Amino acid sequence: MNEMDCRELVEAITAYLDGTLPDADQHRFENHLANCPYCTEYLEQMRTTVARLRRLDHITLSDDARERLLVAFRDWRTG
Repeated sequence: MNEMDCRELVEAITAYLDGTLPDADQHRFENHLANCPYCTEYLEQMRTTVARLRRLDHITLSDDARERLLVAFRDWRTG
């Protein structure tokens, strides 16, 4: 099994946080984290971001802001 590099970890982080990363990839992901302080920090930043975004609700976030965020993330994923 090949090692996961930083680029691949970034691409897999959403699945990791969602708990949908296949077991073999999760093992590679966690092995990479054990040796990469940069990706470990990135994972913590993503966890913080997700936790803060979960606190937003439809009252806090305007429809326009919500749509702009969805478009930005959609474009980021495909770009």
